[in-house]
Amino acid sequence: MGEGLFQPLHLLLIVAIALLVFGTSKFAAVGKGLGEGIRNFKASMKDPEVEKKEEAKKVEEEKKV
Repeated sequence: MGEGLFQPLHLLLIVAIALLVFGTSKFAAVGKGLGEGIRNFKASMKDPEVEKKEEAKKVEEEKKV
């Protein structure tokens, strides 16, 4: 099998144990927090002018609805 510390079977076992220890609600909360963090990081890397244009588009779309 592969040489390395984290083989796919090991990672699956770690996730399974974490799910048993923390439960599904905590596991989902961690995933949600991680996703929001990544989304915020991507948003902060964008050009401010592009971000303003996107916000203006969202406001216009909300007015149409």
